[in-house]
Amino acid sequence: MTATRSHLDRTAYGKETADNPSDLHNLSSLAPITVRIPEATRMLGISRSRVYELITSGDIEVIKLGRSTLVPVAGLHALVQRLREEQLG
Repeated sequence: MTATRSHLDRTAYGKETADNPSDLHNLSSLAPITVRIPEATRMLGISRSRVYELITSGDIEVIKLGRSTLVPVAGLHALVQRLREEQLG
């Protein structure tokens, strides 16, 4: 490790770690911009099959990156907002 390297470092698994415990608050404020399907199901509280139905219908946007299917978190927030507005309006 060089002297000019940041206090934040990546482990072999790609997770960020902090050399200094005071930097841990910076790590917790990093929010992902995309999640994989299992995390999207947890975030929405619905089944995996329902998530795939919403993807097929175009209600949930996905991004393919190699073999990975990524779901933009902003799209999940937009879906929930749309559904709330439909129910209220």
